[in-house]
Amino acid sequence: MTFDARAYLPTVPESPGVYRMIGGDEEVLYVGKAKNLRRRVSSYFQRTASSPRIGMMVAQVVRVDTTVTRSEAEALILENNLIKSLRPKYNILFRDDKSYPYIKLTRDAYPRITFFRGTVGRDARYFGPLPNVWAVRETIQLVQRAFLLRTCENSVFANRSRPCLLHQIHRCSAPCVELVSKEQYDEDVRLTTLFLNGQHNEVIDRLSEQMNAAAEALAFEKAAQVRDQIKALSRVLHKQFADSARDEDLDIVAAIERDGAACVNHAMVRGGRHLGDHAHFPAAGKGSAADMLSAFIAQHYAQQTAPRRVVVNVLPDDDGEAPLPGTTLALARNERERAWIDMALKGAELALQIKLDSGARATYRVRALVDALELDVAPERIECFDISHTMGEATVASCVVWAQGAMRNSEYRRYNIEGITPGDDYAAMRQVLTRRYEKVASGEGARPDLVLIDGGRGQLGVAVEVMAELGLDLPLVGVAKGEERKMGAEELIRPGRSDGLLLGPEHPALHLIAEIRDEAHRFAIAGHRARRAKKRLTSTLEDIAGVGPARRKRLLTTFGGLAGVRNATVEDLCRVEGISRKLAEQIQRQLN
Repeated sequence: MTFDARAYLPTVPESPGVYRMIGGDEEVLYVGKAKNLRRRVSSYFQRTASSPRIGMMVAQVVRVDTTVTRSEAEALILENNLIKSLRPKYNILFRDDKSYPYIKLTRDAYPRITFFRGTVGRDARYFGPLPNVWAVRETIQLVQRAFLLRTCENSVFANRSRPCLLHQIHRCSAPCVELVSKEQYDEDVRLTTLFLNGQHNEVIDRLSEQMNAAAEALAFEKAAQVRDQIKALSRVLHKQFADSARDEDLDIVAAIERDGAACVNHAMVRGGRHLGDHAHFPAAGKGSAADMLSAFIAQHYAQQTAPRRVVVNVLPDDDGEAPLPGTTLALARNERERAWIDMALKGAELALQIKLDSGARATYRVRALVDALELDVAPERIECFDISHTMGEATVASCVVWAQGAMRNSEYRRYNIEGITPGDDYAAMRQVLTRRYEKVASGEGARPDLVLIDGGRGQLGVAVEVMAELGLDLPLVGVAKGEERKMGAEELIRPGRSDGLLLGPEHPALHLIAEIRDEAHRFAIAGHRARRAKKRLTSTLEDIAGVGPARRKRLLTTFGGLAGVRNATVEDLCRVEGISRKLAEQIQRQLN
């Protein structure tokens, strides 16, 4: 079916909106937004395509759907939502980056300043987002030096009877024990708010006025304190940030493409000060640096507030349309901005080189793995399982995922193991493998190319049985701990092979296996410890078989409550009427 662009284009409205390029089998090829839909859609069907990528896409179009919006801003939001939900083949997609941190200033009577990451609410004042954790930590430390705001949790703040170490090293004014007046603390909070909003010069000016007023009133101690605040601000600001002569807010966005890979580096300048950068990599789609930059700007600023000016290293090809309503997208206009662009480009080149090197290293290790294990295909997805418990208590199984060269934390899973004999690792392994792969057998969930089992021949034998029962043919490898559990001495056990495979500590395939196995081990232990801690925190005497109402009452009366029972020794418990040594041991084991 051939798309008749000449007949279709006159029907497209000259309004802002979103267009969708549809291919065969109703596949959405591309989603875009436009200030003028007719002009933008028409640009795709010129005699000469703007790029080979666009030409290839247009050749597959069988239909174009449009949605009219009331404004460019609405079109930008709708475009971003459709790209995320439809994941079109020819759109350049960036993963949602939830790592942007904020500074949080609570609304308590004595507000607390703290690091924050997550969804911004109305329960506090939030400043940011900032490009990286470093910028947040440094800014909070600066505020502590200059304004002495508290950083402690409310539970700690409400129960202090004397100042903490932070007060002693002049990082907190100790409002917890009222060593600072409410009025003075509120003034410090007000100045902090101005400072975090980028009004640095105004803060310095106001502090200078306070210092002069205190000196004139012969309050020299107060004047010296304010002087120290000014010095702290001036010294740290000069040390930590690249400064601009102008008090301005702008973003720096630089995109590069090399060897089939791309990177977009995003830096922030707030109040004229460069706060650092953050590298982003497209999760899908390919294109020129201009294409990457345009896609990043559209997707990033749909979630974050854009400054009035965004400086870029290359202008996106959007036929004169502003990618961001109300925001100027421009090349560097002076020496300072050119220096910032150069910094961003160098950061992008470094990040891209690290990523390329990491990818080459991953490819090398996978090839070594294929050769060592005699696999038919190079695995793109590897899953590894481990079991963790303490004397059979709170058994937890972990499943970690390695895919396309990296660990995929978002796909990790933990399984609480129930209904087995405590300490039976074989039964635990059978349960977790059955729960994980019965979904794969029914056509749900991702299918791994290789499954690693942390354990010896017994655990691997269980895995073979489970796969046979489920009708799955997945490559399996057992990773048995070596002699004295030394790294590099692991034995790789394969089904149907009587001899184990010893690769040696320098083998790249073993490095990959050990990395995945160690991550499974860490993830299982963390889950086990959390489950055990939760169980012990919630365990009560009612949960213990053999301890009825009368015995509970005697125990609580003798030891003054549950905490006393928990801290009692077995001998102490045995002295309580009706408590045998066996029961005392059981009580101590379950409560501790």
